[in-house]
Amino acid sequence: MRFCAGNQITLLKNGATFFPRLVAAIDAAQVEVRLETYIFEHDTSGVIVADALMRAAQRGVHVCLLIDGFGSRQMPQQWQSRMRGAGVALLFYRPERGLFVLRRHRVRRLHRKLVLIDGEVGFVGGINIIDDFNENASTTDPASPRYDYAVEVRGPVLADIYPHVQRLWRTASLFALRGTKPLIPPPTLTSESVGQYRLAFLVRDNLLHRRDIERAYLRAIVAARQTILIASPYFLPGARLRRALRAAAKRGVQVTLLLQGAADHALMQMATHSLYDELLDANIAIYEYQPAMLHGKVAVVDENWATVGSSNLDPFSLLLNREANIFCGDRDFAITLRASVEEEIARNATRCLPEQWRRRGLWQRARSAFALLIARVVTSIVGVRHD
Repeated sequence: MRFCAGNQITLLKNGATFFPRLVAAIDAAQVEVRLETYIFEHDTSGVIVADALMRAAQRGVHVCLLIDGFGSRQMPQQWQSRMRGAGVALLFYRPERGLFVLRRHRVRRLHRKLVLIDGEVGFVGGINIIDDFNENASTTDPASPRYDYAVEVRGPVLADIYPHVQRLWRTASLFALRGTKPLIPPPTLTSESVGQYRLAFLVRDNLLHRRDIERAYLRAIVAARQTILIASPYFLPGARLRRALRAAAKRGVQVTLLLQGAADHALMQMATHSLYDELLDANIAIYEYQPAMLHGKVAVVDENWATVGSSNLDPFSLLLNREANIFCGDRDFAITLRASVEEEIARNATRCLPEQWRRRGLWQRARSAFALLIARVVTSIVGVRHD
C-alpha cells in the first residue's frame, strides 16, 4: 500500500452530514461528476442527489452515474428516463435480467461508493444514496438514523482513484443495452500539497486487486501494539484475519469490535454469532450497536492507521464484490475517527459479556452453527475459499 502525502480528509458521519456536502460539491461542478453507488434509492435523499445531478448536466457538466444492477434494481423506469433526458449518462453494473440464479457473476456486485468532481474533490465511504431512516422499520428505534461514514478527500490521492472509476465505466459501457457517451478524459490532477494527511486508496476487484483491502487489514493488525478498533456490520472474516485478531489480543493489544445488534440480514448475524465464542475466549471485546442499523465500515489501529470505506469483513466484500477504501496514516484523523466510534459505543452499544454469552441455549447455538454452514455453502458455490 502506497501512501501519498499532501491531502485533505474530512470525516462525514451519516447522511445528514454527507448529503449536504455532496450536493454542494455537485452544484459547484464545472466540468464533470462521476458517481458510483450500490443503492440509489427513490426517496428524499435520492431525489435531492438526482436533482443535483440533473442540474449539473443541464448546465453542461459531464455527469456519469454508475449504479449496481441488484442494489438499485427497483429504481423506477420513469426516474431513469428523466435523468437520461436531462443529460445524465446512467449505466447499471451487471443489470438483473430474468430469474435469479446463484452463479458467481450474479453475486459479484458493485458495492463501492465513490464520487469524483472536477478533479478537485472526491467522496469515498459506505454511505449509499438512501435516507438515513430508510429500512429502519425492524430496528429497536425507528427514529434513530442508520450509523455510517464517508470521507471527503482532496489532493494528490485523487490521481489514484480516477483510473479505477474510468476503467469500470468502460467495462460497464461494453455490456450496456443502450448506447452511452464515453467518459471525457480525466482532468489534470494536482500533485501539489493541499493538506497534511498521508492517504492511500485501495480497491477490491476480481483481477489485479483481489485481496488488497484484506491484506491492508492483516498488515495493520499484525503490526498493532496497543489498540485495534473495528466497526463492521457484516463480520465473517476468514481464518487468517481471525487468527491475526486473536494473536493481537494475546500479545496484549486491546481489540474491540463494534458489530450489528439490529440486523437487516438475520442469517448473516446468526453466522457471525457462531464466531463469538472464539473471539470472546481470546479476550476480544465485542459490542453490538442497538438503536438502528450499523452500516459503517471503519477501523483504527494504534492511532496512526485508519480506514473508511465500503468493505465489510465478510466473504462477499473481501472476495466477491467491488469495494473501495481510503486509508490514512496520520494521528489526527485516526484520533478523530476513534473518538467518533467510541462515542457511539458508549451511547448506543451493548457489550457481549463472555459469561452471559456462554449461557445461550442449545437452540441458539445450533441456529448459529447452521447459519454459518449455510453462509459457507453459498460462498463455496460461487467459488470463495474460507481461509
